[in-house]
Amino acid sequence: MTNASRLLILLGLVCAVVLPAAPAQAQATRTWVSGVGDDVNPCSRTAPCKTFAGAISKTAAGGEINCIDPGGFGALTITKAITIDCANTEAGVLVSGTNGFVVNAGTADIVTLRGLDIIGTVVGPGLSGIVFNTGKALLVEKCTIREFLSAGSFGILFQPTGASGLYVSDTTIANNGSGSTGGAINIKPSGTGTARATISGVSAFSNVAGIIADGSATTGESVIHVSNTVSAGAAAAGILVTTPASGGGSTAIAVDRSSLINNATGASATGPKSSVFLTNTTIFGNTSGLVASAGSTLSYKTNNINGGNTTDGTPTVNLSQD
Repeated sequence: MTNASRLLILLGLVCAVVLPAAPAQAQATRTWVSGVGDDVNPCSRTAPCKTFAGAISKTAAGGEINCIDPGGFGALTITKAITIDCANTEAGVLVSGTNGFVVNAGTADIVTLRGLDIIGTVVGPGLSGIVFNTGKALLVEKCTIREFLSAGSFGILFQPTGASGLYVSDTTIANNGSGSTGGAINIKPSGTGTARATISGVSAFSNVAGIIADGSATTGESVIHVSNTVSAGAAAAGILVTTPASGGGSTAIAVDRSSLINNATGASATGPKSSVFLTNTTIFGNTSGLVASAGSTLSYKTNNINGGNTTDGTPTVNLSQD
């Protein structure tokens, strides 16, 4: 071997030691999906991914996934803070045999879902549009959630194990549940979990039940505010608060400037720790208007309760206005 050859080999070894390895591809704060994308792409604006599952692996925690054009972008399990915003196009999530979105995020993580059309086709018992298990908060805005048609299926099942918030606005939730179980929204913390929820501008149509607050599985307190919302055509109650005969967590819903129409029951409070507060609300055309079974229905005396096919019912407590 010549001296020149030895020198070239030595230089190559030196370069191999000195030159750094190519860095791993960093996650982006904003990624993109497209109906004609591909998940092998980097999910950039010019090389978008095909599915939410493909994009989230390339999106940094606290980042955002946007949709370039219409498409069906698939189910997703979320384990970090993320925003999925497709309000400016048609973003479909059509699922069969699985939940649409499952949130298993960290205690400080906020998840936002905006502008999505979440549809269930052939689903199994208990499968739902959005299932929230852990996280700081879930925000659902300008979405449509429909056709989760099995027993125990909900448009949104909010079942935190810790202190969590739910915020739903400008959303339609229709035709969810089967038989006597399931419905539009079920707020049901477990363990020591607590729920603070704000539901505004929601249209809940033709579900088994409308909006449920269930304190049976927690020792924590849940407080829900419902405003500018319609719950209509439920086979059960438009609004239902339920707690067990003993134990459970104190659970209350305040219903403001809303309509409970053509349901089997307009609003129901079942169990000693259950309360429904009503103000500026119309309860009309239900088989039964107000029902309290060991719970309390409390009125600020600004409601319209009439048109019941069996009975309109009366509030258990009339509250004074400040």
